[in-house]
Amino acid sequence: MPFEKFDRSRLEIFPLEQRVHDVDISVVKSLDDPVPPFSHPELPAIARDVVAARREHDATVLMMYGAHVIRTGNGLHMIELMKRGLVTHFATNGAGSIHDYELALIGRTCESVAKYISMGQFGLWTETGRLNDIIKEGVRDGLGWGEAVGRYIWEEKLPNREKSVLGMGYHLGVPCTVHIGVGNDIIHEHPNCDGAAMGEASYNDFLIYAQSVTKLEHGVFLNFGSAVAGPEVYLKALAMARNVARQEGRQIAHFTTAVFDLLEIENGDFSAAPPKSDPRYYFRPWKTILARTVADGGVSHYIRGEHQRTVPALARMILELDSAGK
Repeated sequence: MPFEKFDRSRLEIFPLEQRVHDVDISVVKSLDDPVPPFSHPELPAIARDVVAARREHDATVLMMYGAHVIRTGNGLHMIELMKRGLVTHFATNGAGSIHDYELALIGRTCESVAKYISMGQFGLWTETGRLNDIIKEGVRDGLGWGEAVGRYIWEEKLPNREKSVLGMGYHLGVPCTVHIGVGNDIIHEHPNCDGAAMGEASYNDFLIYAQSVTKLEHGVFLNFGSAVAGPEVYLKALAMARNVARQEGRQIAHFTTAVFDLLEIENGDFSAAPPKSDPRYYFRPWKTILARTVADGGVSHYIRGEHQRTVPALARMILELDSAGK
């Protein structure tokens, strides 16, 4: 190749103890802790559909989430849904797995981008870079990214492993998958990053994810704050699942989707994608999750709100409804 490549061996990498952290483990709220109040008229319908999907249809309930969902302290609510069998699959991006790992390891996470990019130190922390080796070890054992990291968190008995979504997913046998973009995450900066290994690990997870989507008929797909990976990974997996279902004489059409995000949809009508002349057309969760993929018989909901409010509100409603049904 005639093009010069960056020499990663020249990087200076510091231990995490030297990093100033913006978030610590106290942000993680238990089911009994007070949380900011939140209500929305469509929350009960989503909760009912989740419980029905699991208790009546044995269908997939898949929760896709961005990294902010972890860093705003929702892990224990997600884990309780996992323990009760009410969410059958969790999926996130690379940053979501990094926050989960750092909180499990040292009980702190999140650095100031403004501070550390000015110093040329953003993302270059020794213990976080260890994730690259964990992923390579997982690939050697045939694992996906999420299971590899979860296995390390659980089996190495990291201090906060019971508050880790990935760690508890590994422990309980619930798929937790990680869907990356090359160059998106701080561990891609490190000299020990192996592009082939991270590609194989995340592709393994994509195939696990696609298999979960094959059972989405009468199920529920939840997307919390993942504006790119969430809709794009879901779209391709659904195409694959529907292709096979069609050959088998089945449908994957009657299911519920719900997007939880911050964009204001003024008129509340998201049944059709906005026109290309509208900048909101490029908000993928709307056109992909709320409109196009449920056009053949599904139902969709849009909930505007901050994740530290919406995740606990929905989780507690689902758990209460499920308990009442027993």
